[in-house]
Amino acid sequence: MTALLEVKELVVEFPASKGRRVHAVSGVDFEVRQGETLGLVGESGCGKSSLARAIVQAPRPTSGSVVFDGTALEGLSRSALREQRRRLQLIIQDPIAALNPRRKVEDIVAEPLELWGEGRRSYRQDRVAEVLDAVGIDLAAVAGRRASEFSGGQCQRINIARALVLEPELLVCDEPVSALDVSVRAQIVNVLEGMKERYGLTMIFVGHDVSVVRNISDRIAVMYLGKIVELGPADAVCERPQHPYTRALLDAVLEPGDVAPPPSLVPTEGIDLPSPFDPPSGCRFRTRCPMATDLCREVEPPLRVLGSGHVAACHHLDVVVAS
Repeated sequence: MTALLEVKELVVEFPASKGRRVHAVSGVDFEVRQGETLGLVGESGCGKSSLARAIVQAPRPTSGSVVFDGTALEGLSRSALREQRRRLQLIIQDPIAALNPRRKVEDIVAEPLELWGEGRRSYRQDRVAEVLDAVGIDLAAVAGRRASEFSGGQCQRINIARALVLEPELLVCDEPVSALDVSVRAQIVNVLEGMKERYGLTMIFVGHDVSVVRNISDRIAVMYLGKIVELGPADAVCERPQHPYTRALLDAVLEPGDVAPPPSLVPTEGIDLPSPFDPPSGCRFRTRCPMATDLCREVEPPLRVLGSGHVAACHHLDVVVAS
């Protein structure tokens, strides 16, 4: 499949007090193929949201390249970037904060069409009704109601409808279900899957719940402290994890009937994520990894090819596989 999005050596840093800088994303490379869903998973603070926002240039990355459908976004003028942004849309984590509580739902969803001058009023009304129906909301039933009158799950459906009203090609979902009740998460994931099939979308789905990310993704990239440490087909990453951090994430997910976490490579010391102001030398996971050696401290492991489309960054991959 053709790559719709290519991310090359992407770096995102933010200034902090006393001249320090937050190293949110540090030299990330990956591509997203036309029509696929790439899951991006990792614990809080690993740089997932910074990476997602850098892809849509909000804000622009510190360095590196984001190539969307053959066009390098980082070199575009504001007007040229605006033209591209209608083709790639972002859904943020907080569904309620994303909507103006004083505006009516139909006006919120119609706003992108109005900003772009798309069609006449009758066309916009029909388009709004279409996308709301696609996410399971009847426009006639909610006409005149404001965003503040809806639950978190309903607000996220409205956010998805607003993102789709311009018929984008790429949808970047930044933890779209993490702020929702467990009972609602599956509904929103099903809505996104339905939208992908209906509109032929390509998606990036960001999350920290491996089980949710696996259900919607074709491939999964595992991120730790600004770096991708493993990437491959969703089933391969979840059933045959190669990086110690990936195994720790998977072991943290309890299955029905579990009464305690199973034995794993989860470290017993150094549980806290290292500071993004001063990441560890060499392998960034070494301060929490039970297999860390002097080599891990001195040399950063490159991504090694393990199989068809499956790569991981660890000096001790043979040990991990054998275990």
